[in-house]
Amino acid sequence: MDRLLVLLLRRFVRRGTLRITTAGGLVCSVGDGTGRPIAIRFTTSAAQRSILLDPELHLGEAYMDGTLQVEEGTLADFLALVLGQTPDGKPPRWARLQWILRYVWRRLQQFNVRSRSRQNVAHHYDLDGRLYSLFLDADRQYSCAYFETPDQSLDDAQLAKKRHIAAKLRVKDGHRVLDIGCGWGGLALYIAEFCRANVLGVTLSNEQFQCASGRAAEKNLSRSVEFRMQDYRDVPETFDRIVSVGMFEHVGVGYYDAYFQKCAELLDDDGVMLLHSIGRSEGPNVTNPWIAKYIFPGGYIPALSEVLPAIERAGLLVTDIEILRLHYAETLKAWRDRFMAHREEAERIYDQRFVRMWEFYLAASEMAFREQGMMVMQYQLTKRQNVVPITRDYIMREEARLRSLEGGQRPPLRLAGE
Repeated sequence: MDRLLVLLLRRFVRRGTLRITTAGGLVCSVGDGTGRPIAIRFTTSAAQRSILLDPELHLGEAYMDGTLQVEEGTLADFLALVLGQTPDGKPPRWARLQWILRYVWRRLQQFNVRSRSRQNVAHHYDLDGRLYSLFLDADRQYSCAYFETPDQSLDDAQLAKKRHIAAKLRVKDGHRVLDIGCGWGGLALYIAEFCRANVLGVTLSNEQFQCASGRAAEKNLSRSVEFRMQDYRDVPETFDRIVSVGMFEHVGVGYYDAYFQKCAELLDDDGVMLLHSIGRSEGPNVTNPWIAKYIFPGGYIPALSEVLPAIERAGLLVTDIEILRLHYAETLKAWRDRFMAHREEAERIYDQRFVRMWEFYLAASEMAFREQGMMVMQYQLTKRQNVVPITRDYIMREEARLRSLEGGQRPPLRLAGE
């Protein structure tokens, strides 16, 4: 078993330097000898067997259980090396049959009817609220930030993201705005406060609903912002603007037509929609099985080629697409730094295995954006050609206007882990 593991790793790891110590005591190095040396150790033969049988699922489980240990370098370094071997996002050759089977069954795994969607959301977003406070920015933005400069703080980059989205929406005083998947309410509150709009935010997370409603009351914005525990498919009103950030990844590939058709029904004829979603550049794929089991059940990151046909069938026009490439990698790095700085607090909330799971999730996600074809896509959609200007300079002008309105309300600078 030890020699089979080494043989397969030798074929898989062609770049970098990785030293492996097996459970049986065999030590060997694989790769071309370049880069920072990384060393790992297996503590049980069972962990080795499981990774040979299903590396995409069991690599993360072995790290969670402590049967895979990183002895030189960090977990992030190790995952960067591993994911850098397959920039197309496909698993090693010996695991391709499993990938094919998962691709065939992916629609069943993403059978996100209303009741299942609510369960999937609760699995991740109804965790103890103290956990998210350990690593998110002060506004609890749990999506890709927008780094205007390389040295920008996470809090300022998240504020820039809200400003950038609001500018693209061209929200006017008194507009009716729908925020699909509103999270803890930060974007909805921003639009209500600085764009003077009336905002409805919908979520399937009870934790997020309670928090967002409380924040609206604290800011005296309850008259202009309403939050509901409601599936977007059940919203009856129509709106001048629709925004959705970080929610589309939970829709499921079999529901794209229904999603965009509902958005078309909800959007007024002169309306504008902004969809912010993680995407993949290498074409249709499957959800990593470890992520599907432990982090985002029912989730899927779409390729551009899977989204655009559904938009077309819904009768919506694509008026702008912006690709944010490494912004999410930097966001995830900031989250990981903060989380690791509060590792002991996280262990007190949950336990060591949970903390190792969360560390693996943040590090693997970051390296998927750095080493593979993951990106963030912002789609601006309308029903008519003349609803938005024909050049993009209006975005910068609106950002400047919003920045002046924010004034002294910019968030304080925070160090990682504060």
